[in-house]
Amino acid sequence: MTIIPLLQSSLESGVLYAIMALGVYLTFRVLDFPDLTVDGSFVTGAAIAAVSITAGIHPVLASLFAFVGGAIAGMLTGILHTKGKINPLLSGILMMIALYSINLRILGKPNIPLLGKTTIYSWLDNPWIMIAVMAVVVIAIKLALDWFLHTELGMALRATGDNARMIRSFGVHTDRTIIIGVSLSNALVALAGSFVAQNSGYAEVQMGVGMIVIGLASVIIGEAIFGTKTVFRVTLAVMLGAIIYRMIIVIALRIGLNAQDMKLITALIVILALTLPMIQKRFRSKLVGKKRSEQMTAKNGGAR
Repeated sequence: MTIIPLLQSSLESGVLYAIMALGVYLTFRVLDFPDLTVDGSFVTGAAIAAVSITAGIHPVLASLFAFVGGAIAGMLTGILHTKGKINPLLSGILMMIALYSINLRILGKPNIPLLGKTTIYSWLDNPWIMIAVMAVVVIAIKLALDWFLHTELGMALRATGDNARMIRSFGVHTDRTIIIGVSLSNALVALAGSFVAQNSGYAEVQMGVGMIVIGLASVIIGEAIFGTKTVFRVTLAVMLGAIIYRMIIVIALRIGLNAQDMKLITALIVILALTLPMIQKRFRSKLVGKKRSEQMTAKNGGAR
């Protein structure tokens, strides 16, 4: 296993899924909203981009259409929760189920090939150039998100996730902030879906299965390794987490693990990332306890 092909493959897919991870971060960490719409809105973005490109629309414009489509899906999830008073988890599940049929309607058939069509990647023949260009796009999205989260609306969004009751007492309409946050999250997820479809050369109705777990894995891995002290740092951590996650998957495939086991591997990665802080805490407490015990023993021995 050579390092260069491994790094290239990890970066190529990692920079694309980093956009989705930023969207998942918005709902799960900023808004504290368990949004399962992601599995559907990812396909929505891919489907809109594929249909638009096959209709002769410019791929950049097709990607923007995908962004808008994802925003609409997220907005509907937010409305179900805020106006319909439906549990946030159930709102996401209902929208995810509805999007399956909607995505089939958009595609018109289970999958659409993009081979021979002009996509964003048609102009980026060299994989390293593609990685560099997409890295610039992802960094631009990250910086725009950082800026947004420091605006008045962005601060209200963060406050809503921290303590919705308190922020309502200051006159902030939390329903509006939730709808905006969930819309922006799914818009980013759909944009990632459009890029993945163009890179893969097809859009398929089942390609979104498990995307929420992949997004969560990227967020959790990034936060565990790089920390969450500032907005700039945590969004960077999420992006790097997506690349590290893809690197783990590529390594797993290279050492001979089955592709059908990838969902299991993803689940195990998330479980490990979630339980690691607790294991570290217990390990530290045991070390501290042992050190105190040794100090007490030495003190008692000296007293004698």
